[in-house]
Amino acid sequence: MKTFLATLFLGLLIVSADLVQAQQRGVPMSQQFRLAEGIVRISEPGQLADTVNVWGDINAPGRYMVPRGTRVHELISYARGPSAYRTTETSVDWSKLRVEVNISRYNAEQRLEEVQNFRFRYNDPYPAELREYRLQNDEIVSLEIKRRAGLPDYLRVIGPAVTAISTTILIFQRL
Repeated sequence: MKTFLATLFLGLLIVSADLVQAQQRGVPMSQQFRLAEGIVRISEPGQLADTVNVWGDINAPGRYMVPRGTRVHELISYARGPSAYRTTETSVDWSKLRVEVNISRYNAEQRLEEVQNFRFRYNDPYPAELREYRLQNDEIVSLEIKRRAGLPDYLRVIGPAVTAISTTILIFQRL
């Protein structure tokens, strides 16, 4: 146990010494720093920052401390982009996919939740109003990837209902 603790202490000393030397040489520190599970600091220490939440179909959801004035597409990039769309189909028609971005902010004066919705197809240009939108402190950004329903989707819903109805009819006929 003492050997383990000594090795751990030595490792921490080496890492901290390297960080101090890098700062003295002017080498920039990594911009992304995980503070705790689900909390990521993007802004540099001492920089004005806003704290925003990212939820939904995103690869790294969580709470982000970003530089003041960060745009939505930058936040989505910090969160490693939209998660891969999974389907049982072998090929996905990307032109049928659409992206919905909802930005929610609580208005304390009116005691209301204000939500702005942005919808666009995956292959369409990124909306200009979304590109120019600057995030503010304590906003919630949720991203959802949707696709147009096809025949297999309808069959998955209708099939069990038809089975249940036909089974009920058969049971009543047998009684």
